Amino acid sequence: MLLELANNRKLLFFGGKGGVGKTTVSAATALARANAGAKVLLVSTDPAHNLGHLFDRKIGPRPLRITAGLDAMELDPEETVDMHLKEVSRALHQLMPVTQHGEIDKHMQLSRDAPGMQEAAILERIAEVVETGLKEYDLIVFDTAPSGHTARLMALPEMMSAWTEGLIKRREKADRFAEFVRDLGSDSSMEDKTLGANDQEQEKESRIRQILNRRRLKFAGLRDHIADKNCTSFVIVLAAERLPVLETLELQHKLAHSGVQVECLVVNKRTPASGGQFLEERHAQEAEHLKFLDEKLPSVPRQEIELMAHDVVGLEALEAFSRKLS
Repeated sequence: MLLELANNRKLLFFGGKGGVGKTTVSAATALARANAGAKVLLVSTDPAHNLGHLFDRKIGPRPLRITAGLDAMELDPEETVDMHLKEVSRALHQLMPVTQHGEIDKHMQLSRDAPGMQEAAILERIAEVVETGLKEYDLIVFDTAPSGHTARLMALPEMMSAWTEGLIKRREKADRFAEFVRDLGSDSSMEDKTLGANDQEQEKESRIRQILNRRRLKFAGLRDHIADKNCTSFVIVLAAERLPVLETLELQHKLAHSGVQVECLVVNKRTPASGGQFLEERHAQEAEHLKFLDEKLPSVPRQEIELMAHDVVGLEALEAFSRKLS
């Protein structure tokens, strides 16, 4: 079920409540697909990265070869925000007078901790990874942050695309109005004096539109890929417990509202059905929660993975875990 989904998609997002094993399941899926001969990129967007702990090696913000066919990377929110602010600051320095550079730098520093800054920067980085990665890899697997953060992230491409489009339209409207005013107020005696200034202003406005257009294309491209059901799907990982089940229902509802299709539920760490009275009672309790989940989401396929006796750490353990997938 899960592997079939990985075989037929280019982008696969894994989400769910914290602590349910998203990183393990997403990494095992990526590894299984790589072992089948595909070229796969595994990307962590969670600020609390676990890929490095899982593979027992340092993984950074650039693709690192894990094994044949599998690369991994962890998007660093701080580095991503730094890159984003430096790019914006550099563009503003080019567009504004030198006397305003100090104010620009002050504003950029204050913007660093603004609400939504990390999400917007991470989103732009994801858009870049998708844009370049789809040309190099057969599958890109995203290990995302816990549910609430992920739901906001999945809604951002549409919001940011629309917001940037609005900015462009407002700039174009302002440009046309400014040009109209200049035409009304110009005369032959002032023409030579204003010609150079007007050219500089028009060049500035053109560069602003170029920056906005580039961002719009990034967000629109990511939005289109996420909305394409033949390209992208979302997998929710959960535990067979009351709170993860309720959070799964809420996440699925938010994702559906954002146009993101959930095609698989993975119940991780499922208690074995046999193994003494305690485990049997625990298994029966979990079955009640899963029955409720099935009633609420009857059309979404579900896969169960039994609880393992040992932690999954390292490539060999992940290989064993990946063989439990179907």
